[in-house]
Amino acid sequence: MIAYSIRKLLYGFAVMAGVILVVFVLFNILPGDPARMTMGQRSDVQSLEAVRKEFGLDRSKPIQFFLYINDLSPISIHPNTAENQEKYAYQQLFKIGTDVVVVKIPYLRRSYQTKRDVTTILSETVPNTFVLALTAMIFATLIGVLLGVVSAVNQGSWIDNAANSFAILGISAPSFFAGIIIAWLFGFVLADYTGLNMSGSLYSYDPFKGQIINVRNLWLPMITLGLRPLAIIVQLTRSAMLDVLAQDYIRTARAKGLGRYAIIYKHALKNALNPVITAISGWFASLLAGSFFVEYIFGYNGLGRTTVTALEMSDFPVVMGSILFIAFVFVVVNILVDLLYAWVDPRVKLS
Repeated sequence: MIAYSIRKLLYGFAVMAGVILVVFVLFNILPGDPARMTMGQRSDVQSLEAVRKEFGLDRSKPIQFFLYINDLSPISIHPNTAENQEKYAYQQLFKIGTDVVVVKIPYLRRSYQTKRDVTTILSETVPNTFVLALTAMIFATLIGVLLGVVSAVNQGSWIDNAANSFAILGISAPSFFAGIIIAWLFGFVLADYTGLNMSGSLYSYDPFKGQIINVRNLWLPMITLGLRPLAIIVQLTRSAMLDVLAQDYIRTARAKGLGRYAIIYKHALKNALNPVITAISGWFASLLAGSFFVEYIFGYNGLGRTTVTALEMSDFPVVMGSILFIAFVFVVVNILVDLLYAWVDPRVKLS
């Protein structure tokens, strides 16, 4: 288990290194002067030079890439100055000449538009997106597994046909299209009955109550975001259940007189969950990345809306930070899922 975990961590590290390289190259070939984007079009020459020096823009591209890696790495080397201490908020490990080896939170640099640390911006929006993705995945998993099991048990019936039709419709409808229809129907046409809004964030500020949670603003984006994974989970659960129900040990369990509930949920469903777990893991990470248009449509203040707004304003550090965070989530989720396989199905050997 330990050797397997270390190997997966090394694979994840290699993936993140590749993503960092691609992100750095892509955003360095885009037009625009980062220093002028940060200081504005009417900034003086001294201010522009100070910003270029801060980000290493006056250096060669290989040196710029090394400085970017040094900023992102949790263990890095910096001159031990008060300015660096304030910027990186590091803890010193040991000295190397005039420099120090430090441990710190990865520094994603500053927004061109707001001058705030990208880490701070993401920390304010990621929890909202995480809540949206998690609730959408729970919604999709519970409903999808239930419909898939019912469909498999009632193969060929109208229930099976209805579940398959719903799955095909859910897969076919893009999230941005489904979001517009759902927002218009339930947030506008039927708003008097549903009590839901077309747009709104999870948190809002009330001058008398302070920050309050608006759960009703979560329902429509949650359903929209969960439709496609729900449809896939229905089909995967149905297919896996039909395959498991045809196995010899299921027939043996029936011959022993086990009840239908015990056969379906205790023996068949557990052994049919592997492809479902794969879908859940992949989709949960994808929902964090795929919530961009859904959040934008519903005016939901999360990572997706922040990234789209940053793209519109050419605020590249925010976009780069969002991409790296999403890649990190994909790597972590894939590692956790591989470890989860062995717990769900004893037939899987990590070696």
